[in-house]
Amino acid sequence: MFTYLVESGADYRTATKLAERVLQEKFDWLDDDILKHCFQWSGLESGTEFSCWRDIIKIIDDAKSQIQIKYKPARFLGHNSKGEPLKADGAASIKILNLVRFLQRIRQIKAVIFIRDLDNQPERKEGIKQARSEHIDKIPKLEIIIGVADPKREAWVLNGFIPSNQQEKQIIEEIKNKLSFDPSIESHRLRAISEKEPERIRNVKVVVEQLTGNDMEREKLCWEETDLKHLRERGVDTGLTDYICEVEERLAAILVSE
Repeated sequence: MFTYLVESGADYRTATKLAERVLQEKFDWLDDDILKHCFQWSGLESGTEFSCWRDIIKIIDDAKSQIQIKYKPARFLGHNSKGEPLKADGAASIKILNLVRFLQRIRQIKAVIFIRDLDNQPERKEGIKQARSEHIDKIPKLEIIIGVADPKREAWVLNGFIPSNQQEKQIIEEIKNKLSFDPSIESHRLRAISEKEPERIRNVKVVVEQLTGNDMEREKLCWEETDLKHLRERGVDTGLTDYICEVEERLAAILVSE
């Protein structure tokens, strides 16, 4: 069982499909039928596919009252075991991992995957790494995979965007002229938050909508069909390449060991 922490269902769908593709690339015996029996994606709560960052406090509170074996979260004061202050998301990530450690008594959780948008806050990644370092050598073994999108998941979508017809070629050329760079190659530069002019064209969500016509099926092709080699090459600055490597090394290690 692999547990996912994400910001939305779209993040979950993107990250899990990418993980499955990476594992199938690494193991030629891992076809779709076998894949379904090798592992299960889950959330922190039983019967869920994923959990969201915004719900962590509620999930932990529910665990205290619902789990038959009494769960008492460890108390800590915002520092790691070395006495260093935790960066953004560090405290939340440690709380999540502490709960997972408890849940391992009653569920076969082998890995936790943290998927997070940086949203121009690089300290988020550092905080999650701090949490991983606190748990990485504990028993039972728990693989901890980190996937941070810079600035957002949509940057990963753009990394996989390849024009499929003349209309899409025309749209991306128009956007490239406005930006003076290719948003599919340098999507990490799209850091605007506003969806209003003149910043609108530098908002990664807006650019994805323009290129895909706000069509989720078209958007899905960017991570489901685009060659992984292409994604690795374009995703160096968006965190996508790092995520692919984490899956390839850490999740794959579980399949090898079992």
